[in-house]
This record gives sequence, C-alpha cells and structure tokens, in this order.
Amino acid sequence: MNGFLMEPYYGIDITEIDGFDNLHCPEGILKEIMDRAGRLFGAETYLLVNGSTGGILSAVSAAVRRGETILMARNCHQSVFHAVYLNECKTEYIYPPILEKYGLCGGISPESVRAKLADHPEIRAVCVTSPTYDGVVSDVKAIAEEAHRHGIPLIVDEAHGAHFGLDKRFPKSAVEMGADLVIHSIHKTLPALTQTALLHVQGERISRERLRRFLSVYQTSSPSYILLAGIEQCVSILEQQGRALCHQFFEWNRVFEERIEHLRYLHVFSGREADATGIFAFDPCKKIICTVGSGLTGRTLYDRLLHDYGLQMEMAGQTYATAIMTVMDREEGFVRLADALDRMDTNLTADAAGETACDVWASADSVSAGLPVFVADTIASAMEREQETVLLEACSGRIAAKFIHIYPPGIPLIVPGEYFTDGLIRLLRSYRAQGFTIEGMREHNQKVCVIGREQYA
Repeated sequence: MNGFLMEPYYGIDITEIDGFDNLHCPEGILKEIMDRAGRLFGAETYLLVNGSTGGILSAVSAAVRRGETILMARNCHQSVFHAVYLNECKTEYIYPPILEKYGLCGGISPESVRAKLADHPEIRAVCVTSPTYDGVVSDVKAIAEEAHRHGIPLIVDEAHGAHFGLDKRFPKSAVEMGADLVIHSIHKTLPALTQTALLHVQGERISRERLRRFLSVYQTSSPSYILLAGIEQCVSILEQQGRALCHQFFEWNRVFEERIEHLRYLHVFSGREADATGIFAFDPCKKIICTVGSGLTGRTLYDRLLHDYGLQMEMAGQTYATAIMTVMDREEGFVRLADALDRMDTNLTADAAGETACDVWASADSVSAGLPVFVADTIASAMEREQETVLLEACSGRIAAKFIHIYPPGIPLIVPGEYFTDGLIRLLRSYRAQGFTIEGMREHNQKVCVIGREQYA
C-alpha cells in the first residue's frame, strides 16, 4: 500500500500526550466521551479499542473469579469461550431451540435459565448473546430477573445490537432490560471504525475496580486515538441525527418489505414465523434470506448475489444468507437487494424449488443443530493436554483439543474437551464440500486436533 495514502491520519495518530487524557485513567476528554456515551445508552460506559472481544473478556473476568462456574448459552461467540479458558472456569450450557425449517437458532428461554440456576447453585454469572448473528432477541428482562433472584450478574453480548433503543421500533436494549454488563460493537451497525466498541455496566453486582483492572489487561496500553476519535464522532452523530437516521431506515425498510412480498421460493425471515422458539423480538436490520425449498444452498445464494449483482452479504449458512442493513445505509442498497432477490426468485422453477438443498442439518447432532454436546473435560484442562492430529473421518468419539468454527459467525461447533460425534463429522464434511471457511481444522480441512488417547487412559 502506498504510504502516502495514510498521510491524512498521521496528524491525529497521537498518544497520551498532555491534554489528551489516558484511556486507562480517564479524567479529561476521554472521560467526557464516556459520559456522553453513557447518557446516550443509559449506563456507565467504557470505551473499547479492542472490539467487543476485549469487552467480553473483561466482563467475564470481572464477573467470574478463576475456577468458578458460568452459565452460558452454547451459541455464544468464541470470545466468551476464550474468557472461560483464560479464567479456567467451569461451564454449564443453555441450548437455544432450533427452527428446523430455516436452520436458525431461536432465543434463550428464561425457563431454561431458571432450571439451570436451581440445579447448579455454584453458578456465579449468566452470559447470553442477544441479538444473535441472525438477529434473534431473547427475553433479556426475564433472564436478568432470574439471575438477580440468585444474586448473580447477567452479561449480554449485544455486539450486533448497538442500535437497539435508539428508536421504539427497534427492540429495547439489554441495558434498558436490566442486564448488568452489556457489550456493543458500534462498528457493526453504527457509524464507527472497525475495532471500536462500548462496554456498559450498571447496578452493584459488578466491582468497578475489578472491571477496570481487566480492561487494562485486555486492551493495549497505547490505544489508537484514531479509533477513539471515531467513537466520539459516532456518539456525536447519534446525538445530533439519531432520530432522523432511524426514521429514514424504517421508511426504506418498508419499501424493501413491500418489494419482496411476492417472492415464491426465496423467503426473508422476519421473526414472526416462529412463536414457539423463544424469539422474544427480532432485529429488522438483519435480512435472513432463506433458501429452503428454492433448490439453492445458502452458500450458492451468497455467491450469486456477490458475483451477479455486486451485493456483499454478511455471511452464508447452509440454508440461508444474511445481509445487514443499518441506519447509515442508503435507499439504493435496500432497492438493489430487493430487485436482486426478485430476479433470482423469478428465474427459479417449481422443479428446482422442490429439490433438497441441504439435508445434513436435521441429522447433525452438534450445537449447530441445537442438541447438547458431550463434555469430557473443562476447556482449560483440555487445551493444556498433549494433542495429536487425525483425519476428520477417524475422530468419532475422540476429544477435541481445539476450537472449530465457521467464521462468520464465530460460534464454536466444538470446543476443547467435547467429544466428536458422527453428526458433527457429517456437518463438517458438508461445510467442507460447500467451500465454507472452517477455522480450527488442518491440512485443507482434512484433519482435526484431538487429545492423545494416553491422556485419558
């Protein structure tokens, strides 16, 4: 890259010089930005320059002491599992229900949280993701009440919901719903630079001193003032134009929904289709374009939208592709996506639509299919044991030594200490055949790392 392209940024790429405050001990301009963000989101707010990952690592570390037990949704982002590893925590899992028709995870039910807390009094914190990567929102208020009834905090990874609460037509934010720690990736759905995020804390269940300690551990001692300036600009835009931007979004979203009403084979999921799967609310910014009954896989749809229509989707699943529309998108984007779906749908035939695009989903007994995994050891213990590499086809019944996930969304299909099952092997083979990027496998996705047999003899 030509170095001169970066020249405009050199002037603001400063460090903690006099008058420009210190992120780890803010008293001046950075404290002012934190206070403004806190007023905007309704909580005590910390600035993050290591993304939501840094916020999640800090939140879990502040809420759960080393070796203690955390109750977490099994479809949490890998950063939550990394926090568990670093703190040598024990885990209890809650599993979301599955919308089998669409291949999507539903929400986490308060009832499942209540049952786990009743059975495991040793749990010291609860952690859920809401909204999910697919836009599914859980009943955070009821989950928070269950956690607080036991005197423990609720952590909500709301990375994809930084826009929640900005308009009453969006779901309410986890802050408003009573969560103790909430993490926002403002760069995902708001006008901010990549790697910028916010951590919100409220109530008395979290020690601020402990939280600040871990924020200084998981964030650089030399934070980028370019990123910090981006956070300030994002806050300013929301303060000055937030209401107008939200109104504009919903107007263009209404046009989009009208244009796709007549689709015959493709289907844009709205969250209204599945009342029995714990979907408390749904994020209208997420466009989950389902391919079941269309003769297409999610990956094929993703590729065609990119190569034939110049539209970059956020991710592809086996049975859907995901687009993210934000308050900063233009009308052109809404119209182009609607028109592309209309043209593709028109070219599908009844015979093609009747073909089964992917039948592995229903048979895969992994977390992706909503069924419990089988745990042999804690994550921290498993990752420190001797490992060996074996062919994927020969790993049934072996214990995983590394995380394996599709990115995005970065949700582990298996974590260290869990058993490989035949269903998971089938699922991974299917992902491999469709050309997905699988992280955690080796030699062109042919092999996996497992615990040496002698380690459990």
